Amino acid sequence: MSRIIAVTGATGFVGAPLSEALSRRGERVRRLLRRPPDPATPAAAGDDAPVVGEIGPQTDWSSVLQGVACVVHCAASVHGLHQSPADKAESCRRVNREGTLRLAEAAAAAGVRRLIFLSSIKVNGERTAPGEPFRSDTPPAPQDAYGTSKWDAERGLQAIAGRTGLEVVVIRPPLVHGPGVRANMLRLLRLVDRGIPLPLGAIRNSRSSVSRDNLIDLLLLCLDHPAAAGGTFLVADDWSPSTPELVGCLADALGRPSRLLPVPPELLRRCGALAGRSEEIRRLTDSLVVDASATSQRLGWTPPTPAREGLRRTAAWYRSLNR
Repeated sequence: MSRIIAVTGATGFVGAPLSEALSRRGERVRRLLRRPPDPATPAAAGDDAPVVGEIGPQTDWSSVLQGVACVVHCAASVHGLHQSPADKAESCRRVNREGTLRLAEAAAAAGVRRLIFLSSIKVNGERTAPGEPFRSDTPPAPQDAYGTSKWDAERGLQAIAGRTGLEVVVIRPPLVHGPGVRANMLRLLRLVDRGIPLPLGAIRNSRSSVSRDNLIDLLLLCLDHPAAAGGTFLVADDWSPSTPELVGCLADALGRPSRLLPVPPELLRRCGALAGRSEEIRRLTDSLVVDASATSQRLGWTPPTPAREGLRRTAAWYRSLNR
């Protein structure tokens, strides 16, 4: 009989296709849901999808983890666009730290062998200097509530692992792209598709991201790889484009011209500050480069999907919605 793999965030951007990939491999997937599924959406054959409710320090995981071999924890409190800074910090702490540690304790008590935690490169920080990418040995330096909550969860997980023997695997991805992407990548796709001139032509940066297909490939590998236990792994695609290069790649995939104006980055930052959009401009102008070579060396893994192909698939999905 196939084993049971439990997935939190199983209806999300990463969790849903991960669950499908596990099913295709013959695993029995237990999709742990925050709320009941839409009655209008037909359940998959043999679907096992218990509702656990809101994730936090009081979540009762005991009944849903029986017989589970591995948990892949994708659920998280992320954006909080309409929350105050204090509310966002509290939500991140409650869900990302306290909820994760509650899950790990329950998993260890239920005899789960391994827990894979989808963390974030934000644990390392928000930007990198030229020639100084984030590496596996880069000291953590989270700058916001989300990154801090993920780092706090990582430390708590290692303590639980040391006390209980639960095998913990931590994966820190940068921006994840793929069909169904939202937030900043989706906004950029819309702007490029509309042919709107963008004041990004003078930016000389590098930003790593990861195709969702590549991230899922690594998650699947970490289910069983003996060298994954106890490890923290950075992941990224094989190309870290500048913002103009990213725009050009998306424009080519969409069949649109790349319209870039050479506005000095410092002027962009000043305008962003005046408009209350400093963080958005920072992500467009600063560098954030991830060196995942240690992951490749320890696990023998390389990203199977080239970065340009992953971005092409993302653009093709967007184009299919707007024909």
